Amino acid sequence: MTDTVTERLRPLRLKRREGKRIRAGHLWVFSNEIDTDSTPLRLFEPGDLVSIRGADGRFIANGYVNPHSLIAARVLNRDQKRPPDRKLLFARVRQALALREKLYPEPFYRVVFGEADLLPGLVVDRYNDVLVVQLTTAGMERLKDDVLAVLHELLNPVAVLWKNDTGVRKLEGLENYVEPAWGEVPDIVEVREGRARFDVPLAGGQKTGWFYDQRANRELLRPYVNGARVLDVYSYVGGFGIQCRKHGAEAVTCVDSSERALEFVRSNAKKNRFKVETIRGNAHEVLRDLHREKTRFDTVILDPPAFVKKKRDLDAGRTAYAGIIRAGMQLLERDGFLLACSCSSHMPEAELIRLVQRAAKQTGRHAQLLAVGGQAPDHPVHPAIPETRYLKSLLCRVSGQR
Repeated sequence: MTDTVTERLRPLRLKRREGKRIRAGHLWVFSNEIDTDSTPLRLFEPGDLVSIRGADGRFIANGYVNPHSLIAARVLNRDQKRPPDRKLLFARVRQALALREKLYPEPFYRVVFGEADLLPGLVVDRYNDVLVVQLTTAGMERLKDDVLAVLHELLNPVAVLWKNDTGVRKLEGLENYVEPAWGEVPDIVEVREGRARFDVPLAGGQKTGWFYDQRANRELLRPYVNGARVLDVYSYVGGFGIQCRKHGAEAVTCVDSSERALEFVRSNAKKNRFKVETIRGNAHEVLRDLHREKTRFDTVILDPPAFVKKKRDLDAGRTAYAGIIRAGMQLLERDGFLLACSCSSHMPEAELIRLVQRAAKQTGRHAQLLAVGGQAPDHPVHPAIPETRYLKSLLCRVSGQR
């Protein structure tokens, strides 16, 4: 392709002294970085492809724009001779797939993880021959036909589900919907993770149905749970708890506020040929009641939803994390193990460590940090985009004395 093809893309010009972060590898252009005098945002439609240029007019990258979003543009590629098209999507998805096929022996993983795979606004999870796809930006929504064609060509799925019901879409001015994109989408699929098997709800499940991102942390617990009594809080369909049983835990109790989730816990336990106990209720209240009853566990797993969805939520989120960590620590036997997780990108790892230490002090315990974990490698981190490293986990030994 020639320069003239790329030049057909309308320019989006940045202000003076802007663009350094984009040139360094970041993929987001914020609305206050754009020279709206020379390239007024009102002239663009959400999802329009653009040529992002510096104040001097020099080419920086190609991307797509959304004049109604704080993140006004996202980079798709940096080759002036190659504008974004289906061929680029194909190459990017093929590259992402090659990594996952190297990582995992079976087709159960996140195929595409947005910005980290240089496909901002696109998430694809694979359940053998069924795909669940999220389009979280106006730009990727405009490319949905190309996305579907590429996935069909590379993966030949029997069914594809659009799971476009995230809060991010509202910020992009998009409507939410969940509907089949291809084939007959089953209500429930099986996930195979190591020796464990799980039935997972798709259209009616959380996020894309299963939390592949916690796979490495579930494996991290293996040496610590043999013969243990385990409490899995915010269990969803039992990913942590059932893997702990597979790792040799003597007994597992799963806590969740959703009865439907706990029904899946019980059926998944049966599927793996053992039993688990389930408790339905608000996590804080359940932990409080267990503490009053003097119930104790050898291992406590805390995997709450994101308490800090925006930077302005940090103070409230810090309080929520502090409370749940302290409550979990109170239920540990002497020399027990605590896994504390945060899926909030705005929650710093150092702050989470500080909250563990504070909880230890408040409960008269001594915490030892054994391992720091994160998202599984099918959720890679883009080094220039801190926001792609969202999941943190702290595995601690908690003794009886300070």
